[in-house]
Amino acid sequence: MAYLLDADVFIRAKNLHYGFDFCPAFWHWLVAAGADGRALSIERVGDELAAGDDELATWAAERGGDFFLRPTPDVLAALGAVSRWATSQQYEPAAVSTFLQVADYYLVAHALAHGYDVVTHEVASASTRRIKIPNVCIGIGIKCVTPFEMLRREHARFVLGAPS
Repeated sequence: MAYLLDADVFIRAKNLHYGFDFCPAFWHWLVAAGADGRALSIERVGDELAAGDDELATWAAERGGDFFLRPTPDVLAALGAVSRWATSQQYEPAAVSTFLQVADYYLVAHALAHGYDVVTHEVASASTRRIKIPNVCIGIGIKCVTPFEMLRREHARFVLGAPS
């Protein structure tokens, strides 16, 4: 299985569960999984991360287009399907407008075009004020998982080394 990661996966990992200073194994795993094509993201997410002024921005900038995929013609075609879904639902116009301008829209379209599962911390919501990634995935038939589900499926292991 191959996965596309939402920006919040990287941000929460850095800020909470897998800080660069105490769990570098997570970041090494991402690089290795990216090299294998198993866990990647998209250019727009990379741009969001690189815009920060921190370790995550540096990490993202070092990954480049091999990890943060550029849109292909298939993705551009899938944008139409995602847009049609979003505009056919009962979301407020502002929610639709916002969604069609952010990385989430491109992330879901890329997953649709290339058969990726989407990885996010977001949860589905009945709110009409904001379009959540899991709602879109359910609506267009894409699998959406949490980062922890992805790590378990991939048998990721972050084992402590000898104390230094």
